[in-house]
Amino acid sequence: MTVYLKLFLTFLKIGAVSFGGGYGMISLIRETVIQNGWLTDGELLNFIAVSESTPGPIAINMATFIGSSQGGIFGSFCATLGVVLPSFVIILIIVALVSNLLKIAGVKAFLGGIRPCVMSLIIGTAITMGLSTLLGLKTVSNEIDVNIKSIIILGIIIVIHFVVKYLLKKKIKPIIMIIISAFLGVAVYSI
Repeated sequence: MTVYLKLFLTFLKIGAVSFGGGYGMISLIRETVIQNGWLTDGELLNFIAVSESTPGPIAINMATFIGSSQGGIFGSFCATLGVVLPSFVIILIIVALVSNLLKIAGVKAFLGGIRPCVMSLIIGTAITMGLSTLLGLKTVSNEIDVNIKSIIILGIIIVIHFVVKYLLKKKIKPIIMIIISAFLGVAVYSI
């Protein structure tokens, strides 16, 4: 199987079975990418950071970046097409067949059952990435390797968030937090 077909089929599967948008897909993307040996945990974290800070949905950005790293421009096209195609087809079918889909009790029940699962996937991925980034824990048997610089950056970001939200009574835009984090990363890691 060529790398392009493998990228397409892999991201087609991810796009077909993932619910909850891009953040809900991160855990499945992480598992698949590491299992295939395409990226390490650290490289994937970098891809997630770049995907989050660039315009567009995070899952599409991640598919594009991962495809590009494995197969160049055509690889990024194949991975992006694969992750987008299932949602596109499903939405076309829904729009064509059912205009009042969300009013159907079965659909409401289905979505009500999916939401907790999506939340647990997002929270689980955040905890896994946090433990890996801050404490160097990739498996249960790993020794703790505290990354002080990452903890300092996280602490500063949390303080900034709470000062702006609770003391200044304003909302801080996520892009501003990402830019501040980038500058903090440059400053702290250059010391």
